[in-house]
Amino acid sequence: MATKEEALVERLMRENEEFSKTKQAHSQLAKQLDELEKKPFLSPQDEMEIKILKKKKLALKDEMEKILVKYR
Repeated sequence: MATKEEALVERLMRENEEFSKTKQAHSQLAKQLDELEKKPFLSPQDEMEIKILKKKKLALKDEMEKILVKYR
């Protein structure tokens, strides 16, 4: 059984284009981070890219949370 929060996220994914796009972008950044972090050795550029991706991912999570608060 889905929690109320999960149900709300699922509903917003279907009904709110902004939330849907933000969540998709967040997921894409998560995949990019996973790929970078799988590398056995990180160059300074890789480390910088990881920091940038994490900040962008966090900003998107904040945007999703703002939208969720409106619908709670």
